[in-house]
Amino acid sequence: MEQPMKPFLNKRPIPSNEELETMMAERHTPEIHKVLKKASVAIAGLGGLGSTIAIALARLGVGNLILVDFDVVDVSNLNRQQYFVDQVGLKKSDALASILSRINPTVTCSAHALRLTPKNIPSLFQSCPVIVEAFDIAAEKAMLIETVLRALPDTKIVAASGMAGFGSANEIRTRRLGANLYLCGDEKTEAQPDRGLMAPRVGVAAHHQATMVLRLLLGEDTP
Repeated sequence: MEQPMKPFLNKRPIPSNEELETMMAERHTPEIHKVLKKASVAIAGLGGLGSTIAIALARLGVGNLILVDFDVVDVSNLNRQQYFVDQVGLKKSDALASILSRINPTVTCSAHALRLTPKNIPSLFQSCPVIVEAFDIAAEKAMLIETVLRALPDTKIVAASGMAGFGSANEIRTRRLGANLYLCGDEKTEAQPDRGLMAPRVGVAAHHQATMVLRLLLGEDTP
């Protein structure tokens, strides 16, 4: 009688949080892991940029993430955002927090389904040394940047501009525009009817932002 074939790979048990922490400390060095675990970062806007940045920071082991977006997951945006089809209709903040909890359960996520205004930004973000601007609309970008620079003068803000279409990824860069403001993107290719936002270039800009956040958390202030 033939014996049933054994699976080629044995499924390993899900690692504990302690095992995950040990792995990240080994990968990043204990000193860097300790800094990142204590860090807090706010992400304003959880679309193509924000959802990608949040996943990168969670994989780095950033201990506290504040996730803010008033909108819900929409099927028309799944071409560039990090959500799943079965999350369509859910609040982006809750959906992303759920994804991050599966990627790295050691990260604490504070999800806020609300619209940011000059009145609520200072209280929401006062505990974060770094804020990520990940909005789609230019007026909202300007409002957030102006409010943070005025009301939270010691806070760094990492913003983005110009990542639509399928132009060269090498045109996307990170620049420092002031003591506390950094801008990632090519600064020219806005979304238009014949030039939409697509996952590859949005992802490049998002990871420029995530890299700048990482550098700031580790004490490096140059792009």
